[in-house]
Amino acid sequence: MTVGGQTERLRTEADEPGWEVDPDDEWGVAVIATVGRQLRLRREAAGVRAPDFGRAVGYGEDMVHKIEAGKRIPRPEYLDRADEALGAGGLLAAMKEDVAKVRYPRKVRALAQMEAQAAEIGVYECNIVPGLLQTPEHARALIQAAQPPYSPDDVERMVSARLARKSVFDRVPAPSIHFVLEEAPLRRQVGGIDAWRRQLERLLDAARLLNVTLQVMPTNTDPHPGLDGRIELLKFPDGTAAGRSDGAFNGRPITDPEQLRVLELRYGTIRAQALPPRESLALIERLLGET
Repeated sequence: MTVGGQTERLRTEADEPGWEVDPDDEWGVAVIATVGRQLRLRREAAGVRAPDFGRAVGYGEDMVHKIEAGKRIPRPEYLDRADEALGAGGLLAAMKEDVAKVRYPRKVRALAQMEAQAAEIGVYECNIVPGLLQTPEHARALIQAAQPPYSPDDVERMVSARLARKSVFDRVPAPSIHFVLEEAPLRRQVGGIDAWRRQLERLLDAARLLNVTLQVMPTNTDPHPGLDGRIELLKFPDGTAAGRSDGAFNGRPITDPEQLRVLELRYGTIRAQALPPRESLALIERLLGET
């Protein structure tokens, strides 16, 4: 195996902000520690010194040691180059999937895991298009609007995490999914008119899936119990359930049956007050036709 000889500038910690391991994320810490250990064992078994290996993959020696010690999350291209440089036959590159999950915020990862197990998903969103229905452009524009702003690297990490949740639509058997969206966010041209059109088209495509029901809450309507924030309800095949609401129980996830009944009552009232699915689709189609 030949190492060295690369002319590119070696990457340092300053080149990769946001790729540190969250010390409070026990699962993430364990995954990155395991990946780092495998990288070090492979390198040492090949008889390659850390400086030479760093030059082969385009990273400084300090970064090599931090990644192998589980202090830094390796980028996908790092694992690809390491696999090639060490002749690992795809074993190191195969770890990219688990490493990518560590990059997702913990709360997003936990939510995605629950959604992946749910038989029924109900979502009411007050101020934005629900994350499960967002296009990449829409998600990126929303995240970039945060103040103080996220770094470009963190923006991409959060967009990837949000889009990864969409795998719930590909499950077999498919879960029953119901959405209630407010009309006002549908009129907000997030990301510009072209991105907005694609977002409306995405809503129509999702609403036509057999396992998806989409309703719009018209702006010209009476007050309802969702005005203080988002509601999500998940029901699982074993009969258990979980939920969360911005305006109830301090916004924390709940599983207590009495508390769940409160969220179910609120969500049921919202659904009853929203436009029926056919009228909701007609409204979105009218908005699309106005562009």
